[in-house]
Amino acid sequence: MVRILATDGIEKGAGEKLRRLGYDLTEQFFEPEELAQQVKNYDALVVRSATKVRKPIIDAALESGRLKLIIRGGVGTDNIDTAYARENGIEVKNTPNASSASVAELTIGHLFALARHIHEANVTMREGKWEKKNYSGIELAGKTLGLIGMGRIGRIVAEKASALGMKICYTNRSGHKPENDPFEHVSMDELLRTSDFVSLHMPKADEPVVTAREIAKMKDGAYIVNTARGGLIPDEDILSALDSGKLSGVALDVYPEEPPKNEKIYTHPKISLTPHIGASTAEAQERVGEEVAAHITAMFA
Repeated sequence: MVRILATDGIEKGAGEKLRRLGYDLTEQFFEPEELAQQVKNYDALVVRSATKVRKPIIDAALESGRLKLIIRGGVGTDNIDTAYARENGIEVKNTPNASSASVAELTIGHLFALARHIHEANVTMREGKWEKKNYSGIELAGKTLGLIGMGRIGRIVAEKASALGMKICYTNRSGHKPENDPFEHVSMDELLRTSDFVSLHMPKADEPVVTAREIAKMKDGAYIVNTARGGLIPDEDILSALDSGKLSGVALDVYPEEPPKNEKIYTHPKISLTPHIGASTAEAQERVGEEVAAHITAMFA
């Protein structure tokens, strides 16, 4: 019988389906040392973001030679040593389509929060304050949204923001612009120079992508949204730009450390914060489960 270990849980419907199909499914989190022992007994490992599948765990799995598949229930595979696993005959899959719409909608939500001070006003209202005069905002319609990264999520954001009347420009690593693309492909410098809002939609990078140098090229009073990966913008550069007034606001769903350890970040009034909930919708989780189950049945059916 094929044995599957889901260390960060699995969507209920997907779990029920796998069990109906005769798979032996265990849902239990293990700390790294224990996981290295447990993984030897399973054919497939399903993780989300909490479990890190690094070289020592892969090496442990190779001792038995049983593990054939690692699935990341999410967009990226940053928490898995993917190349090393594949070099040693273990396939690595993710679920890139499942949460794209949910992350895109959260991005739009943060755009509204920044433009209309929703994040600030919500807090002060709960403190019994009526600071109406402090929260004069701006409309999104007519503003330019620059997207750094134009994959699945970036394109959905572009479509939704365009429907709100925003002008869209983007830059991407490949430099490729699809034929008949309705959105404007520009250089990074032009994007920074012309955008009222800049939103990041790219995988984890070895180095920050937007630093003080890039922020200096942006419009005075612009905004940044990061629902992609923590560490793409250094905390100190965010804080400096906000405190100087160079940026009017920043929205974050992801952080270099989670939960964030930098108190200046999570208490700053000009930062709209959410706790890495981009994929946390009922619909996205159902789609994640469906994709996970599909990967497993494709491998072992």
